[in-house]
Amino acid sequence: MRMTIAAVLILLTGGASYAAVGGGDLTMKNEGGDVIFSHEAHVKAAVLGCQECHPKIFLNTKNHVAVTMEQMEAGKSCGSCHDGTKAFSVKGDCEKCHSQESAKEGGRQ
Repeated sequence: MRMTIAAVLILLTGGASYAAVGGGDLTMKNEGGDVIFSHEAHVKAAVLGCQECHPKIFLNTKNHVAVTMEQMEAGKSCGSCHDGTKAFSVKGDCEKCHSQESAKEGGRQ
């Protein structure tokens, strides 16, 4: 019995280190170039908890509502943090978020 409990604890704690943070990366298709959202960059690097975005700013991938750049610049979606104060602004350097390579591959630009 003790051996079983120990094995389960080892599997649970060891497996957690290999799990994708917050569900991993999300790719959002966009005419201006795909946007890859990294949960790891936001959770670990920016030291954010899940509750800081969910469900206030973002619900989930099934209920996510697409927003325009103008709406983001007004503080919606990514723009609620990426305002130039909390994090880099959504205005200006498009390549920070939008991958131009993916746009070229899809025949868009």
